[in-house]
Amino acid sequence: MAGILFIISAPSGSGKSTLVNEVRKQLSGIEFSVSWTTRQPRGSEQHGREYNFTTREEFERMLAAGQFLEHAEVFGNYYGTARSSLELARREGHDLVLDIDVQGAAQVRATMPEAVSIFVLPPNPKVLRTRLRNRSRAEGVENEAEVYRRLGEASKEIENYREYGYILVNDTLDRAVAQLEAIVLAERFYRNDEPIAYRSRRVLEVAAGCLQANSQERLKPVLQAFGILNPPGQRELPFVEDFDEEDSQEEKEDLDKGDSNDEQRGLQ
Repeated sequence: MAGILFIISAPSGSGKSTLVNEVRKQLSGIEFSVSWTTRQPRGSEQHGREYNFTTREEFERMLAAGQFLEHAEVFGNYYGTARSSLELARREGHDLVLDIDVQGAAQVRATMPEAVSIFVLPPNPKVLRTRLRNRSRAEGVENEAEVYRRLGEASKEIENYREYGYILVNDTLDRAVAQLEAIVLAERFYRNDEPIAYRSRRVLEVAAGCLQANSQERLKPVLQAFGILNPPGQRELPFVEDFDEEDSQEEKEDLDKGDSNDEQRGLQ
């Protein structure tokens, strides 16, 4: 069986790492490429688990030696995917998931157009802000400037959604996990004639519903919330610094509950 290369991109805090981890618990034969980075470990992160941490000098040496499938510089730090991850997965006949940003994804698509590309979006800026804040707290860091910088970057990254074959909106974790699992099973079915063991018709329907061409109705309110559909120069994120009288108590409780779940699941 030929392994499939899956590219997953999302703004920081969208929960893509959680989605991948959950799907890997459900499906066998999926390898995850641990990226290399020059940034410092945060909180409880461990070398070889969340990232392979290295120095800028060593990263540049590996880059010059052609050891990276893709690389990008994000927020002043290098990130990259080692070619050895893909080579190992191919030898084993396993699928490989790359958790990479839009820059790296573009590089991989240029050289491997057969890759399956998936973009994960948060439902709106307020939810993303809450997730970023809670992740910062979990890492022992309180940095509002960093949170808002990442929110600004999120809007820029979301503009690239058109480059991806599948779109997921991670507003309900269980649903997003089921959709990602359906995409993997459907691609295995179409590319490798691998049978789907349970409710195959429904699985294929769910995957088809996540195709970018079929996601416009669900995608529109998310794009509106992030100002993507506004004319250039009018893309200010529509929220104030903190919850105010316009934010219902129910909405605040929902955000807190959802963010608590993300923390417990190790949101990346």
